[in-house]
Order: sequence, then structure tokens, then C-alpha cells
Amino acid sequence: MTSPHDPAPLPAVDKVVLPRLHDLGDGFTVRRALPTVERRSVGPFVFLDAMGPVDFRPGGGQDVRPHPHIGLSTLTWLHQGEIRHRDSTGAVEVIRPGAVNWMTAGRGIVHSERTPIESRPNGGRLAGLQLWIALPKEKEEIEPVFTHVEAGALPRFEGEGATATLVAGTAFGATSPVPVVSDLVQLDVMLEPGARFRLPGDFSERALWISSGELAIDGEDAPHGPDRLVLLRPGAEIVVRAIGPTRFALVGGEPFPERRFLYWNFVSSSKDRIEAAKADWRAGRFAGVPGETEFIPLPPDPPGVTWKG
Repeated sequence: MTSPHDPAPLPAVDKVVLPRLHDLGDGFTVRRALPTVERRSVGPFVFLDAMGPVDFRPGGGQDVRPHPHIGLSTLTWLHQGEIRHRDSTGAVEVIRPGAVNWMTAGRGIVHSERTPIESRPNGGRLAGLQLWIALPKEKEEIEPVFTHVEAGALPRFEGEGATATLVAGTAFGATSPVPVVSDLVQLDVMLEPGARFRLPGDFSERALWISSGELAIDGEDAPHGPDRLVLLRPGAEIVVRAIGPTRFALVGGEPFPERRFLYWNFVSSSKDRIEAAKADWRAGRFAGVPGETEFIPLPPDPPGVTWKG
């Protein structure tokens, strides 16, 4: 029994972030939920783009030209469609829904992301998530490497109207084969109407990206709809409930002790390292993607705003 003098329980939700629309070119727009003014990161996750759903006309598709990264890993997780990845290590891989592309840039990598030529004649739909995970300071300059993990290799949890896939990291006593280098979790969860799901509480920072449907959180007055990043209070024991058919991603982990700076596609604990990467890309000192000659030029520094972090 609670006393009238007991403090009110803290809310489960710390903040709700509305994503910004960001044009990647050729009319391909994404919803960017990280980084934002409200939150720069969730654990080691410093970037979250929700792609689509976008419908390509016959003959059309996604064409992200070669561009560089340093100091991070990228994770691509598709709900619909397919993308052919090529990078400067020589890796070539088509990713489809349920599989994971995990690319660790380390000291530097260049990659392109395009709709496969063989998939273009009839058009198609693309939807999914791309996330960036900052590397620990001592691993920021490791050798670049690419890993593809097929859907059947990922741990899955099913029951009582819930299906959850452990995309990366550790949860519920299982570990994904995706080769992460820091403490984190990413879950893809699909709930039937009325189904409940208890979120793992192993990490101090957690957030929910709701892709579709509506999600009620125990203790909250109103449900949360799609295209929202729901930032959760550290330490809260949280159970969610689907109002209708609902799909969401849980991301979380432990923050690094050092600040991370973001400029364009570069992430680092050092501003000087980012300046060096900018100079290297301008001068053509990054290794190229075999078989490709196009590239995305370094954008100009925005007036008055150079650094994010």
C-alpha cells in the first residue's frame, strides 16, 4: 500500500522527438531522428534514419554514390526492398529484409548503396532503418571491415502476440552474431493488437522508434504513434502494449565518456581528426569503390554551424 506522502512515480518517457525530413537527392527523402537538438545520441547510437516507404517508378531506384566514413559502424536493416552495397574493401552484397549489413569504417571506408540493376525494371518499394554507431575511442582507427549476416542467423523471440528479432548486441540472455564493439542493443519488434512486451532494461540509455501502429506505455496517458523517437527514462521498468498491429525498434546502450563530433559522414572524438578526413576526401586520398567512378563531393561548411556533438 502506498502512502499519500510517497513521491509520485517518475514517468517512463523522458522525451519524444519528431524527426526532421532530409533529402538525400533524386527525391529520396528520409526521416532523421538522431541527431537532433533534443538528443545527440542514445548510448553509442549517434544517427537514425528511417527510409521510406518510397515507391520507385519502373526503371528507377536508390542511387547513393560513393561517399566516405570514419570512426563509426553503419547498420542497415530493411523492412521492404533491397540495396546493393559496394565498398572500398571490395565487399559487394545485396541486403534484403531480415538480414543485416554491418560496416565498420574505422580509419576510413568508402561505399555506395544502390538498387540492384536487375530489380529496377518493375520498380519497387524501399523501407527500413539505417543507423550509425560511434566506435569506442580506442577503436576509432581500426581497419575497415564489412560483415553481412543473414536473417536466419539472428536470435528471435516469439510468443503471446509478439515477435522480436535481436538485430545487434545482447538481450534476454542472447547475443546477435553482428560483430559489435561496444555494449548496445537493437531489437526489431512486431506486436499483434493488444500484445504486451517487456523491454530489456540492461542499458542506461534506450529509445523506441515506432515504424507503424500505435504503442501504449504502462503509466502513460496517451499512446505514441508512428514516426516518433520515444526516449525512455534511465532505469525504468517498461512494458509496452500495441493498440493495433505495431512495429518498433528498440535501440540502447551505454554512452561513451568522451564527446562525439559529427560532420557530414564523419564521426570522431577529435575535431582535428574530422578536419583531416575532410582534407583527405577533397584530395582524393580515400581508397575508392572498385568499379565505380562517381562520388559525392564534400559539402561546404554550413554558415555559422560547423560542428555537431
